[in-house]
Amino acid sequence: MKSKNYRFMPLWLAVSVVIGILIGTFYANHFSGNRLNIINSSGNKLNNLLHIIDDQYVDTVNINDLVEKAMPQILGELDPHSVYITAREGQIANDDLRGSFSGIGIEFTIRQDTIRVQNVIGNGPAERAGVLAGDKIVEVDDSVFVGKKVTNEEAMHRLKGPKDTKVKLGVIRYGEKTVRHITVTRGEIPTKSVTACYMLDDESGYIRMKNFGENTYPELLIALAKLAQKGFSNLVIDLRGNTGGYLESAVQIANEFLAKGQLIVYTEGRRYPRQEYRADGRGSYQRIPLVVLVDESSASASEILAGAIQDNDRGTIVGRRSFGKGLVQKPMEFSDHSMIRLTIARYYTPSGRCIQKPYADGEDYEGDWMQRYQHGEFFSQDSIKHTGPEYHTANGRVVYGGGGITPDTFIPEDTLGMTSYYKEASMSGLILQFAYNYTDENRTKLSSMEDVWEMERYLKSQNTVEKFVAFAEKNGLKRRNLMIQKSHKLLERFVNSRIIYNILNEEAWTEYLNHDDPVIIETLRIFRNGEAFPSKAQVKGTNDGKVAMMFDHASQKAPKPYFAHA
Repeated sequence: MKSKNYRFMPLWLAVSVVIGILIGTFYANHFSGNRLNIINSSGNKLNNLLHIIDDQYVDTVNINDLVEKAMPQILGELDPHSVYITAREGQIANDDLRGSFSGIGIEFTIRQDTIRVQNVIGNGPAERAGVLAGDKIVEVDDSVFVGKKVTNEEAMHRLKGPKDTKVKLGVIRYGEKTVRHITVTRGEIPTKSVTACYMLDDESGYIRMKNFGENTYPELLIALAKLAQKGFSNLVIDLRGNTGGYLESAVQIANEFLAKGQLIVYTEGRRYPRQEYRADGRGSYQRIPLVVLVDESSASASEILAGAIQDNDRGTIVGRRSFGKGLVQKPMEFSDHSMIRLTIARYYTPSGRCIQKPYADGEDYEGDWMQRYQHGEFFSQDSIKHTGPEYHTANGRVVYGGGGITPDTFIPEDTLGMTSYYKEASMSGLILQFAYNYTDENRTKLSSMEDVWEMERYLKSQNTVEKFVAFAEKNGLKRRNLMIQKSHKLLERFVNSRIIYNILNEEAWTEYLNHDDPVIIETLRIFRNGEAFPSKAQVKGTNDGKVAMMFDHASQKAPKPYFAHA
């Protein structure tokens, strides 16, 4: 019996050794951090890296935060327009395109760390509750809301909210020192894509679109109906500053002006076969003389519309070369409502050109505007650098790809009256501050005026430029009399336009700025001479290429409204 036990002893020892090795290896791996099984697993390196950091990093790490920070960097390696968007950023970005948002119905600006109500939307929740333009919002839901924490994003976060919910505002009204409390019930607030619609003269209608959203096409039809009542026989569509939006909206609008079967745009990508969008022939304005205005801020859907009109020789493109965004993004939403917008294809105009400008060097892509300016492109059509080959329109005119839509009629930036004083006044925000203060102090008088031209005549008589100069000097901008004299017209235009916007609306602001705009003046000449339908003649410019003075491009652009919605 004893001999049997000894006979099995080597087997038991061997089993014990194996078990000991397995146990030792488990504990060694577990406590030493040598997780080779993770590194050598079949998953991708990024997932493996996150597992290792989560399991072994010396400090506690919030992996979700790490991913949030890493995703923009990863997508940024692809192209300039593949992006990651947080849930809050996505909501803000989509509000304008969606056609409405839920809020209290005000336009506001932030001055001296305080919300100032710029305008109150007619028949909106705020107006019904008694909020007035000029009110300062200093409390939100019984909490003081002034100081450094008051940003556009935070203000919109607090003021916007689900429909039928309430928000309690503490406001200080002009001339009062005590806070009055107003409770506003939030509601659906419409956002407009068509921001101006009026007659430039007895024959020429004008429509300005700020983006291409869900409601842009029906808004355009309403605008066209209004112009039809006034007897328009020419049409201007102003896409300057329009950064784009939905492809479908641009296609619907182009369809109104093109004949049946004409190609509007097509898309194509590695995983997305060519898809064409053609006019169905139902458009009501297929023969009206048409001019489309573009500039270096016109992008994406704006370039689709302009490219369709140009390549089909349907109308004349006037202005300066557009931005050059020809990439198609597909939104993909995560469970937390954050999303990525991934480039899946490219846009091609009817002639076959891709209007996307090069983006191999990210720094060059972001600095493209400055390079255009330094190269003289804003002042001379001959200075435009095309990176793509030549293409031909339906009538055989030469057009170019690889960097935006080059206009048929080029209009240079106007440098007349530009000085360093004007640039500093514009860029510092002092003009906006002065205009708000002047509006607030004279709101009753200004509100009694019937239209933009009555207000313009009144403001001219008030010498607003001298009043601004005195205000600016008190706030650190040194008076320079010779420069002020040289820039007087520009200063008056900027100051008065902001006051007009504060009291009236964006359409009045646009009409005021357009009345002496060289682009509008040239457009009306094109209509008078019957040049709105391009022939086989080559594109032309109205500039001799000479530049009297160089300047910061951003300071000379017509001032856009500086406000947010809530």
